[in-house]
Amino acid sequence: MIIGVPQELKVGENRVAVVPAGAQALVDAGNRVLVQAGAGAGSGISDEAFRTAGAEIVPDAAAVWGGADLVVKVKEPIAAEFGLLRPGLVLFTYLHLAAARELTLALLEREVTAIAYETIEAADGSLPLLAPMSEVAGRLATQIGATLLQKDRGGPGILLGGVPGVRHGRVTVLGGGAVGVNAARVAVGMGAEVTLIDIDLKRLALIDEHFSGKIETLMSNRANIEEAALASDLLVGAVLVPGARAPVLVSEETVRGMRPGSVIVDVAVDQGGCIATIHPTTHAETTYVLHGVIHYGVTNIPALVPRTATFALTNATLPYTLRLARGVDAALAADPGFAKGLNTAGGRVVHQAVAAAHGLPIR
Repeated sequence: MIIGVPQELKVGENRVAVVPAGAQALVDAGNRVLVQAGAGAGSGISDEAFRTAGAEIVPDAAAVWGGADLVVKVKEPIAAEFGLLRPGLVLFTYLHLAAARELTLALLEREVTAIAYETIEAADGSLPLLAPMSEVAGRLATQIGATLLQKDRGGPGILLGGVPGVRHGRVTVLGGGAVGVNAARVAVGMGAEVTLIDIDLKRLALIDEHFSGKIETLMSNRANIEEAALASDLLVGAVLVPGARAPVLVSEETVRGMRPGSVIVDVAVDQGGCIATIHPTTHAETTYVLHGVIHYGVTNIPALVPRTATFALTNATLPYTLRLARGVDAALAADPGFAKGLNTAGGRVVHQAVAAAHGLPIR
């Protein structure tokens, strides 16, 4: 199979979908690997490193997309790439289609077989290709929030860890998955007062044990969410329903009642967001202020640390890419969890949550 690795075009996106060791493994398995010139530069990987691994360096995106059977990316195609989509192409990347109607329709119109990292499941029901970037995004969410609370960034000038004699900053995390637990871990490490809210009581018990009682855990309900949000200096959205739009847990009225200068970092924004007032932002313009509250809605947070994030992501994705290279239909048929990654095929939506999000029929 011919596997293409284009340069990412999303604003501020410096990750690359395959590292040289991965390219070498794919070539050793009998495949050709086309890498767009400069694709790895943002992650500190040279074209020469890819050549040494056996990959072919091609001059532009058209050569990658046009010459490949399987295109492997980090983030979803943006509008400038829609014209490169074509029937018969297999696309393997993060897609988040429930919050991306235009992209969904483009994939359907061009009859692309689109497999989403974020909806692939392991045998235990976990999300193996979402987990590494969720860990990175969760840790960064708290770091980013702590910085935005500084006076020079528009915040009220609060140090999350406080100092003796002064109250510590208050952090609320909505969601107890990988993003939420990692956001809480960093917040605890900074010395903040941390509340984590989740809908699963068993999950909360495990989290409470994991943190040895150092954080407050609450069941997810309207009263608990409103009370915690209003008391927060930093509110982190970390809710995930695989493949579906995130539920809105924090109303605009609640945001309006938060303290001026408080910060919202909604990591769920690429699935629509779990806070009513959030909308996507970019690494070029990261924040906006609404009702006196600083909102951070960047949809590709891990791109801030591309070296770490690229290697973490490809550690997880490479085994799946190798399986696809041996035959897409066979790979999906052999693994029901892998098959859950299939979002579109033959001009139709094949993932229930995506179909429901857009009111489209499902095959």
